[in-house]
Amino acid sequence: MQIKLIIDEKYVEPEVLIHANEYSSQIEQLMKYLKATSTDVIDGYLQKEIFMLKIVDIYFVFSEGAKVYFQTEENEYESKRKLYELEELLEKDFVRVNKSTLVNVTKISSMKVEGMGMMQLVMNNETTVLVSRSYLKGLKKRLGIGRDT
Repeated sequence: MQIKLIIDEKYVEPEVLIHANEYSSQIEQLMKYLKATSTDVIDGYLQKEIFMLKIVDIYFVFSEGAKVYFQTEENEYESKRKLYELEELLEKDFVRVNKSTLVNVTKISSMKVEGMGMMQLVMNNETTVLVSRSYLKGLKKRLGIGRDT
């Protein structure tokens, strides 16, 4: 893959052009990565206050019923977004590990094998998150571990 950078004052904002002879999964991943937000903060709600949470401070995002929450070291903040929207928005730092949870890959401390093909993640704050079998391969790929990397 060739990468070229052209600095020109005529551009008001950055423009990315991708030239390829065919559409591939590598191009799809690149486009998703470029579309993902570059913001450092996200809005979280606690009681009647709105907090601007640093994304690096969020350990995981989870849903309970119809509500979605951000787990930080100190609190659980409610989100007004859907889990699938947050998955797209936060895909640079987070990966889905089960039907209702996204984890910040930089906050994973260790992994423990559970029975029946399940795995348990231990986060830096000592909380644990279960990884379901159907999401385990994607997690391993994202972390660069295992035989399929």
